[in-house]
Amino acid sequence: MELLFSQYLTELLAVISITALTVAAPGPDFVVVARNSLSHSRRSGVLTAIGVATAVWVHIFYTLAGIGLILSKSILLFSVVKFLGAAYLIYLGIVCLKSRSGITDSGLTNKPKSITDFKSFRMGFINNALNPKATLFFLSLFTQLVSSSTPLFIQITYGAIVSFWCFVWFSLVAVFLNRAAVRNTFLRAQRVIEKLMGTVLLGFGVKVAFSTSN
Repeated sequence: MELLFSQYLTELLAVISITALTVAAPGPDFVVVARNSLSHSRRSGVLTAIGVATAVWVHIFYTLAGIGLILSKSILLFSVVKFLGAAYLIYLGIVCLKSRSGITDSGLTNKPKSITDFKSFRMGFINNALNPKATLFFLSLFTQLVSSSTPLFIQITYGAIVSFWCFVWFSLVAVFLNRAAVRNTFLRAQRVIEKLMGTVLLGFGVKVAFSTSN
């Protein structure tokens, strides 16, 4: 019993530490949450974070079902996911580049641009669900760190931890970036920052498209 507890505790600590480091590293999810929080509202940013956290369950499902292994071994299937993800990132990048500044001739406006709750959620969900790096992350997590003998409910618990941490981290990002001081600074340089975010998303898209990892 002690041996089993020690094994699962070791796995749990490994899952928590790897997840914390991976999620905190700036990537497409971070940029999309930040963009929606700054350009729209705190609510939009948090809903985008919920979309990201929900999409994590897609990766958990196909990984535990064994589909993730098939996906990683099939060049064709992985390429389809890769190019869909790249296309979506490039699309978001173009949207940012074409976005008009919220600053008017009379000065700053604090009125956020209109965006529906569903669209905010959908952006986070699709962005994460089509991220091939997320596929590789979950595959490596459940094949390298988690033993195949670990009970299914414990593996699902590990997945829930990843999802919860994504929600917490990106929600904190959304709330922090929507603070009055941060938002006012953003509004003053909105055009430049929007273009920068668009360029970053385009860069991620191109990087994903030309990635040879499978």
